[in-house]
Amino acid sequence: MKLAIVILNWNGQQLLETFLPSVINYSTGHNIYVIDNASTDTSVSFLETHFPDINCIKLTHNFGYAGGYNQGLNQINADVFCLLNSDIEVTKNWLKPIIDLFKTEANTAIIQPKILDYHHKNRFEYAGAGGGFIDQLGYPFCRGRIFDTLEEDEGQYDDQKEVFWASGACLFIRANAFKDLGGFDSKFFAHMEEIDLCWRAQNKGMTVSYVGKSTVFHVGGASLKSSNPKKTFLNFRNSLFTLVKNTNKPLLIVVLLRLILDGIAGIRFLLIAKPKHMIAVIKAHGSFYKTLPYLLQFRRQHRTRKSHHQLPSIAWSYFVQNKKYFNKL
Repeated sequence: MKLAIVILNWNGQQLLETFLPSVINYSTGHNIYVIDNASTDTSVSFLETHFPDINCIKLTHNFGYAGGYNQGLNQINADVFCLLNSDIEVTKNWLKPIIDLFKTEANTAIIQPKILDYHHKNRFEYAGAGGGFIDQLGYPFCRGRIFDTLEEDEGQYDDQKEVFWASGACLFIRANAFKDLGGFDSKFFAHMEEIDLCWRAQNKGMTVSYVGKSTVFHVGGASLKSSNPKKTFLNFRNSLFTLVKNTNKPLLIVVLLRLILDGIAGIRFLLIAKPKHMIAVIKAHGSFYKTLPYLLQFRRQHRTRKSHHQLPSIAWSYFVQNKKYFNKL
């Protein structure tokens, strides 16, 4: 099985300097690529000088996470792609459990390893943790992470399990599946495009899995911190994109409920003195309305839709019922 490890880079020389050595050390026998999203720092010259054996694909513009990978993966020949964030430290034998599952489970198209926090290595990391799910309104959560509550890693998710979505921080996907799905939806630019991809994969009968015997450590927020209103904009907008494209629930009811809850979130941002984030929510809705014709056209053209997680509302469970951990849901 030909595996390509593919790192998307944008002005991340320091991250490459810190984390690329672990990828090289623990990925012997596999090709490593860096897709450069038109960086304006010295990332490319740094790679050419210090890691001349790394394949560097240079893009002409910053296409974001979705478009950057779409552009770069078109130039890579492999059976399986590992999409790896530049702020991830991998571990010894991290690849073997993943490759073994691909070899034994032909229907498995996408896999995520266990993702722990680089700075607190006994704790799960926000972006992916022990495998992702969503509630009926499209809000994502993970085993090991619900909202801002992060579980300690005590081996509770050392299993192999079918999940609803795999984190884009470290996502393995069969190349033929990526092609069949048309890659990421480039309209997302960044954030939640992996949830849309995983949902579309399941709509086509593919399986998304989590493998807890493989571990990576993620810094998180290296390219766009949670304090940045742009991240709020992308998360709120792209969550609506994903929901409209893929939900099998009554669309009008689900979207109306989401818009109301997003409005409440916007008011909360104002009350906690984060007016720029409230404005970001408003802008997210504006962008959503502009994109709605495209989303509805996609929905009409793709009528097979997998039911998502049956949990009515992760917000209700977390904030009202005080269920902070996955095993309490």
